[in-house]
Amino acid sequence: MPIPQFTLSQRFFFDAAHTLRREIESDASRRIHGHTYHAEVAVRGPLDPATGMVIDLGLLRERLRAVRVQLDHHLLDEVPGLGIPTLENLCLFISRALSDLRPQPSRVRVWRDALGDECLLELAAA
Repeated sequence: MPIPQFTLSQRFFFDAAHTLRREIESDASRRIHGHTYHAEVAVRGPLDPATGMVIDLGLLRERLRAVRVQLDHHLLDEVPGLGIPTLENLCLFISRALSDLRPQPSRVRVWRDALGDECLLELAAA
């Protein structure tokens, strides 16, 4: 019988400003402007018989709080390690900040409800 795999996820949000150099909507994008971002991190793995958990959700929440502090109410252009403040780079930034978790994140999603934009980063199993 195959070992059951569970996926657990936790969400958080942050408000941040940024600029973006691009060809379309260039005037508005180049000015400092802000968004409310939502993020979700999922981990996938087997149940640990000793704890009854894949991961302690309290630990995951604690780690996400630390990531949120780096992003919330900041100018994303100035966040060390983020790079160009795109949804794609936000997904990468969050996944890298949690790369030492066990199990590692299997999926990171960042979206902006007000605009209907979303990015999903699916990570290969370690």
